[in-house]
Amino acid sequence: METLNILRAILSSPLALALALFFFGASIFVHELGHYLAARWRGLKIERFSIGMGPRLFGWHDKRGVEWRVSAIPLGGYVLLPQLADMRGIEGESKTDGATLPPLSYTDKMTVAGAGALFNVIFALFLATILWIAGIPTPAESSSNEVGIVIERFEAPDGEPVPGPAHAAGLRPGDRVVAVDGQLVDDFNDLRMAIVMGSGSTPDGKPAAVLTVERDGETFERTIEPTVQGREAIRTIGIVPSAPLIVGATFENSPAARAGLQPGDRIIEVNGEQLFHPERLSRMVSAQPEEPLHLTIDRDGAAQAISVTPARATVTTAGDTAMMIGVRWMTPFEKRHVNPFQQVGEVIDMTLTTIGALLNPATNVGLRSMSGPIGILYVLQLTAEQGLLILLWLVMLVNVNLAVLNVMPLPILDGGHMVFATYQKIVGRPLPARLISSLQGAMMVALLGMVLYISFFDVARIGEQGRQTIEAQQNEAIAIEPVFETDAP
Repeated sequence: METLNILRAILSSPLALALALFFFGASIFVHELGHYLAARWRGLKIERFSIGMGPRLFGWHDKRGVEWRVSAIPLGGYVLLPQLADMRGIEGESKTDGATLPPLSYTDKMTVAGAGALFNVIFALFLATILWIAGIPTPAESSSNEVGIVIERFEAPDGEPVPGPAHAAGLRPGDRVVAVDGQLVDDFNDLRMAIVMGSGSTPDGKPAAVLTVERDGETFERTIEPTVQGREAIRTIGIVPSAPLIVGATFENSPAARAGLQPGDRIIEVNGEQLFHPERLSRMVSAQPEEPLHLTIDRDGAAQAISVTPARATVTTAGDTAMMIGVRWMTPFEKRHVNPFQQVGEVIDMTLTTIGALLNPATNVGLRSMSGPIGILYVLQLTAEQGLLILLWLVMLVNVNLAVLNVMPLPILDGGHMVFATYQKIVGRPLPARLISSLQGAMMVALLGMVLYISFFDVARIGEQGRQTIEAQQNEAIAIEPVFETDAP
């Protein structure tokens, strides 16, 4: 059943899956193309260009004798260069004895090793330029640091309800969070990242974060104890960004339509209370379903007063009903035109922050929170369903991540080759071949183990989403657009 759930989730959108596969493969290809072109430029012997690791699936040889192939294990790729390093344990046997080929200079080694990451950055800048010109579609609520909802109760890991951390600390809708642990935050994405990556703790070892908050022109600090939620153990404080109450449409025969609400109207106040999220209006209706609501709206820059009395509507195919005013809310988007270098710089900073959080035992960030090849492909697929520009932004992020991770000084990565070359340049002799081989073998085992561990959580996440999809389709009470009685008052 779990396998069925995963397949259902992955195959839910074939076109999005195809786009995800294309861009995932393109990112790996661009990286290896950097190594290949640099090796040709520096005159190195090139035997093989592989997308993926392990046994060959299919391929061909070009006129230079280079084998181009796709391999079975989707863990990156490689360009087989006998002069650069003996990687037979990872890349397979070479037909050429590297010792019989001309030795490489330090410049040769550093150029070829660093070219893969450089090409990923160049590709990322190319994508970022497209996004700079077209604009990155961003929900208006994500562009603000204003609080829309403060969640009053959470379900703790043991199933018991507990007070929401932000609510317990006294935060209110309309507050603006300007900093977390002294780190300025411009929008809710920055805010979430600062909370998730936080390493603060209370004297008794519980997670803690210090928020700098603006309210009614005054600035103050609140210490909040985040809860750790979900399979990935993510820190959260229980707030939702503000979202404007802008009418997108009204449903037929609904109280909103009868009261004259129009698309584009913005609800400012209800019963004298300023609202910062549509959910608050839903709660007001639930609390007093029969009472009229006195709305102050902004229509074309002019304030108007409208009264609306909620009515009962059918909301599922099983006949379930609910009290509501009958509005479909508009989700405003804005186009962010951020220059390419700033975009790439922000992703580099985010990547380094994530690596730092992974290495810091005081945070709750662990490998279980990361995504491996399966998770990346699935997220690419989900993003493709939201639009091409959003997908390009994520591909840009993936390429920057590939660049940063590959220059880390680990034996089987490009950064490891650069470290070995630098050691030889400084000391005057290379590290023993047996030592390098042992380090690379151990690192490969560790990397495979890490990928399998991460993939376990990837599969669990995908399976859970597939299960929810199946349950929603099997549920007799499928949600429908609200249907109001034609003779409603």
